[in-house]
Amino acid sequence: MDVVNQGLMEQARPATVRQARIAGLSYLMVIAGGLFAEVVVRSSLVVPGDVAATAGAIAANETLWRWGVAVHLLYLVPAIATNVLICGLFREVEPTLARLALVFSVAGVVVEAASLLHLYVPLAMVEERGALTALGEGQRQALSYLAIGLFDTGFGFALLFFAGFCVLIGALILRSGLIPGVIGALMVVAGSCYVVNTLALILSPALSDRLVPGILLPVGLAELSLALWLAVKGVRTEEAR
Repeated sequence: MDVVNQGLMEQARPATVRQARIAGLSYLMVIAGGLFAEVVVRSSLVVPGDVAATAGAIAANETLWRWGVAVHLLYLVPAIATNVLICGLFREVEPTLARLALVFSVAGVVVEAASLLHLYVPLAMVEERGALTALGEGQRQALSYLAIGLFDTGFGFALLFFAGFCVLIGALILRSGLIPGVIGALMVVAGSCYVVNTLALILSPALSDRLVPGILLPVGLAELSLALWLAVKGVRTEEAR
């Protein structure tokens, strides 16, 4: 019986490493998509505090804005796959925590997907211009800017759920030894940063503006480290722990 179990374990190890590498590659896709949508598109077109300039930038770069929305929507698919695969790696370590992490991550993706509807409002203002003749140009611009702000708030809510995923996965990494403990510790810190950032966004927007982007640097380091380790190394085998 022991020989049979050992044989099954030997067969399972390559499958687990392969699963980890697929998760890492999917995670890198999510990171790349997020950087494109946030840095290349939104940060370059949204002018903080200037409604007219933001509306003008989006109108002049409508195709880029559409790509930003599309890429953000599409990368939610590998995001779900990443979360399922990562949680699956730790299912045997602590099933309850792994399932809870998956619930947090899926809840975050759902909230994030719903928030994306706000980013389509500037485009709808152009497409439905005839139906919105009762609104002046300034009013349409103000509504578009408000919608973008609501997306930021909704995205912050989504990250609050994702923070739970980060903390739990970090704890599972520390308990399992499948991945270096330093990455687990970084994930716990990342989750804490997400919580602080979202609460600041709700309670004190001025404080939130001062915290960003500094508070997100540990987040980027943690997530990129986890994604790269999974993609390149997979997970540690029993002998390597």
